[in-house]
Amino acid sequence: MLGLFLSALDQTIVATAMPTIAGEMGGLNHYAWVATSYMLTSTVSAPLYGKISDLYGRRIIFQIAICVFLAGSVLAGMSQNMLQLVGFRAVQGLGAGGIMVLSMAIIGDIVAPRERGRYQGMMGTVFAVSSVLGPLLGGFAVDHLSWRWIFYVNLPVGLVALVVTTAVLNIPFVRQPHSVDYTGSALLVGTATCFLLVTVWGGQEYAWGSPVIIGLAAASAMLLAAFISWERRVPEPVLPLRLFSNPTFTISVAALFIVGLSMFGAMIFLPLFFQIVTGTSATRSGLLMLPLIGGLMTASIGSGQIITRVGRYKIFPVMGSVLLVIGIGLLSTLESDTSRLLSGVFMAVTGLGIGFIMPVLMLVLQNAVEHRDLGTATSAGNFFRSMGGAVGIAAYGAILNNRLAYNLTRLMPGGGDGGAGLGGLEGSPARIRSFPPAQRDGIIEAFERSLHVVFLWAIPSAVIGILLLSRLREVPLRTSAHVGASGADEVVSESVHTF
Repeated sequence: MLGLFLSALDQTIVATAMPTIAGEMGGLNHYAWVATSYMLTSTVSAPLYGKISDLYGRRIIFQIAICVFLAGSVLAGMSQNMLQLVGFRAVQGLGAGGIMVLSMAIIGDIVAPRERGRYQGMMGTVFAVSSVLGPLLGGFAVDHLSWRWIFYVNLPVGLVALVVTTAVLNIPFVRQPHSVDYTGSALLVGTATCFLLVTVWGGQEYAWGSPVIIGLAAASAMLLAAFISWERRVPEPVLPLRLFSNPTFTISVAALFIVGLSMFGAMIFLPLFFQIVTGTSATRSGLLMLPLIGGLMTASIGSGQIITRVGRYKIFPVMGSVLLVIGIGLLSTLESDTSRLLSGVFMAVTGLGIGFIMPVLMLVLQNAVEHRDLGTATSAGNFFRSMGGAVGIAAYGAILNNRLAYNLTRLMPGGGDGGAGLGGLEGSPARIRSFPPAQRDGIIEAFERSLHVVFLWAIPSAVIGILLLSRLREVPLRTSAHVGASGADEVVSESVHTF
C-alpha cells in the first residue's frame, strides 16, 4: 500500500503542474513528451520486473524499484532544461513500473482471489487518497513554492516505504536456479520504443510518410516478429506466449490496453483545460479533479466489496466501459462557461467507469493463471494498460498540437503570427493570460476547440472496450491464496483447466 501510494501520488501530483512545467521549460507543444517518457519506461520495464520477482522474490526487487524511483525523482527536480526533465522522468518510470506491478503481485501472493476484492478496496482507497492529495500538493507547489517540489516530496514517502518493507514484508520464498530472458526483454523494449516513437513523432516532428516514420514502423514490426520467435524458443520467456491461449488473459490485457488509451487520453488533458480555458490556478484545477477521483474511489471500493461477497465480477468491467464512453462523451462538451457542478458530474461518471474496470481486470488476470505466472501476468496487465496510456498520451498530444496550430491561424489576429502562435506559447498558463485581450481570447478558444477534438477521439477506443469486455467469460474465483495454502498450485491448475 505504501508503494502504491508513492507511485499513484507521483502520477497525480505531476498532472496539475504539467502545464506550467511544459510552458516554462520548452513550450506547451512538449506537453505530451514529459508524460510519454515516464509511461514508456514504466511500460517496457513492467514485464521484466514481474519475471525477476518471480525468480528472486518480491521484496528485494520491490525495494530496488523504490530506490530507482527516488533517484529519478531527485534528478527530475534538479532538471535545468526540457531534455533533462524528459530523461529523468524516464528514470522515474523505470522505478514506477516495478512499484505498480509488484504491489499488485504481492497482494496476489498473500490473498485468495475470492477475498481479494476486499483488499482491492483497500488499495483503491490508498490510490484515491494519493490521487486527492496529488493534485492539491502539485497545485500548491506550483502556486506557492516551485514545481520542483512535486518531485522532492517523493523522498520522505519513499524512505518510509523502504523502512516498512524491510521491517514487515516477509513473503515465504525459496530461491531456485533460473535464467532471466534479457534478450526477450530487449526485443520487447525495442518494439515498444519504436512503436511509441511513431505515435509521438508522426505528423509532428516528421511527416507520416517520411523515411524516419516508415523506418520506425518497419523496425517495430520486425522487432515484434523477432520477439515472438524468440519467446517460442527460450526456456523461461519474459512474456510466455502460452498465456495468450487463455481467453480470459487475452481479452483482459486487450481491454486494459484499450481502456488505458481512453482513460489517459481523457485524464491527462483535464488540468490543461481548467488552467488555460477556464483560467483557474494550478491548486484549484487539482480541486476540480476531485469528482473524478471520488467516482474512481467509490467504484473501486464498492465493486471490491460486492465481489468479495458474491464472487462474481463480469458485470463491473462491462458496466464500467459503458460509463467510460458516456463520461468521455460528456467531457467532449466542456466549454469555458460550463458550470462547476456539471463538469463535476461529467468527471464523476468518467471516474466511476475507470474504477469499475481497472482493479477488477487485474483481479481477473491473477485468478486466471498459475502461481508460477502470477508476477508475469500482473506485469503483463500493467504493461498493456501502460502501453495503451503511452499511446493515448502521444496520440492525443499530437492531435492537440495539430488542431491547436490549425485553430490558432484562424482565431488569432494576424493568423497567429507575431510570436503568439503555437511556437510562441513558451510560458505558463499565467503568461497566456497576460497576452492582449484579442490574442488571449483567440488562444483560449483555440485550446477549447482543440481539446474537444481530443476527447472525441478517445470515444471510439472506449467503445471497442465495451465489445471486448462483453466477451469476457466469468471464471469462479479461487478461495485459496498462493502463499501459505497447501496444494495451492493444484488448485490453480484445476481453475485453469476449466477454460
